[in-house]
Amino acid sequence: MGLACIGHAYSHLFSPIFFTLVPLALERELGLSHGETVSLIFAGNALFGFAAPIAGWLADKWSTTGMMVFFYLGTGSGMIMVGLADSAFSLGFWLGFTGLFAAIYHPVGVAWLVREAVNTGTVLGINGVFGSLGTALATVMTGWLMYAFGWRAAYILPGIVVILTGFAFLGMLIKGIILENKVDRKPPPSPASRADTIRVYLILVITMCFSGIIYQATNPAMPKAFAIDFSTNGEGVLKVAYLLGLVYTIAGIINIVGGRLADLYSARYVYLFGFLLQVPALMLFGMSTGLSLVLVAIVMAGLNNSTQPAENMLIARYTPLHRRGLIFGMKFVIAIGIASLGVLIEGALFDWTGGFFWLFILLSVLAATATIAILFLPRENISAIAQPAE
Repeated sequence: MGLACIGHAYSHLFSPIFFTLVPLALERELGLSHGETVSLIFAGNALFGFAAPIAGWLADKWSTTGMMVFFYLGTGSGMIMVGLADSAFSLGFWLGFTGLFAAIYHPVGVAWLVREAVNTGTVLGINGVFGSLGTALATVMTGWLMYAFGWRAAYILPGIVVILTGFAFLGMLIKGIILENKVDRKPPPSPASRADTIRVYLILVITMCFSGIIYQATNPAMPKAFAIDFSTNGEGVLKVAYLLGLVYTIAGIINIVGGRLADLYSARYVYLFGFLLQVPALMLFGMSTGLSLVLVAIVMAGLNNSTQPAENMLIARYTPLHRRGLIFGMKFVIAIGIASLGVLIEGALFDWTGGFFWLFILLSVLAATATIAILFLPRENISAIAQPAE
């Protein structure tokens, strides 16, 4: 669990580092508009999603832990090369390379964790915290490193740490400290009917796509909105980084709450209310400024995070073990790959309107549509879901 959580944090470094640097350094250095600058990570975000099924399939056919070694070494190497990039094209290319290897984590690491977990929702919630902490660490660390050494250090130094972790992971594999379990630690529930499975998959395609677009659009929007309200010069750089770190840290803690609720109650209802409450939160963000902007951002990001343990439990519930890596990979094709359009939508609407009001109206409509779709999920019989043996 520890190594899976560390990996989750690392997988969420490269993207928020970039989005934090966009308003603080890269727009000025590259001489591009906000929309043009954020579009440089589109290939990286798309590969972060589209490469996931291949990684999941390889983990199913070969080795989960072996794929995790490639995740650490490839992601760290890519981050170092991003820091060494000398043009907009090379920056975009190496962000794409990094996204390709970072794509390994979600289908492989999450499936690995589900297989090892007993209290699945709680464990996924804790794992989700580390994803949010990775994002929070990335934003704060970016502010520190940029302030002290320049923007390139924000990629190079974390990249070195990720590579060193990969070598440590490989050493533990060789010594037999890490072992790969081939069966679920918690007995799987009875198989769902084919009709229910198809219905769940179709509904989840809609909800995962809309949730992903919301996540991808808010990632660059929050740093830009905070930079506009809290300055980008001198100490303003660190202020923006600290505020972003605060938002993602608290949002991560809310992830644990979502996971625990999904263990205690129906994952379907946790999923439903998580989306329903996002509707007013997203609308409020588009109309807020100053301190209220930060408070609404915490609620908005926390609600988006809180749905993830329930969503992963629903996928695991309706997916056989031998295809779990592949199906989790397909999830991230939708939730990250296709949803990467959210980054382009955010940049285009900001360049067009000069603000975020209409962007967040659009995102609230997506959350409302997802809420309606979730109403058609099959009802869960909690007592029928298998419990762990003594």
